[in-house]
Parts: sequence; structure tokens; C-alpha cells
Amino acid sequence: MIAAVAALSAAIAIAAGAFGAHGAASVQAAEWLRTGGMYQLVHAVAVIALAGLPNGPRWALLGGSALFAATLYAMALGAPHWLGAITPIGGATMIGGWLWTGWRFARSG
Repeated sequence: MIAAVAALSAAIAIAAGAFGAHGAASVQAAEWLRTGGMYQLVHAVAVIALAGLPNGPRWALLGGSALFAATLYAMALGAPHWLGAITPIGGATMIGGWLWTGWRFARSG
């Protein structure tokens, strides 16, 4: 199930990047779409690549990247800029997911 969600996340990231490159209303909106898409795509691929790892760290990576990207996408599409205050929560969740992943690998020897 998580791999299917990651694949959907990758598709959304590519669509956001394409929209940013070809249809964004401003340079700032294009940058938000590009940044969100990059983080979301990298983490979607990582979640698929880490298939042998327990789902907890993988969901943290996927959920964190989705929250991070979604707030940037929303602002790029005209949502209030205060959503930018939520973006770091997604970033912190991604950092936590990577630390959790490293800890799991360290434990397994």
C-alpha cells in the first residue's frame, strides 16, 4: 500500500513541477512548485527504495514530504501565505524520518 501511495506522490510531484515550469502565475509561485515537487519526488522514490524497512520511517518520509509540498503548492495557487508557517512541520517530519531510517539501519548491523 505504501509503495502505491509513494507512486501517486511521485506523479503529483512531477505534475506540480511541470505546472511550475509552464503555468505558474509568478516567479515565486514557480519556485514554490519547483521546491515542493523536488522534495516530494525525492522522498517518494526513497520510500519505494526503502521497501525492506518497516513502514513507520517510510510513512514519516512520505507524510512529511506531502505536508511540506502541499503547503507550498497551496501558496503557489493563491492560498494565504501564513500556510508557510506549517511548511517546517513537514520538513521536521522528513528529518525525523531520515533519522529514524538511519537508526533502523544502525540497529540491523
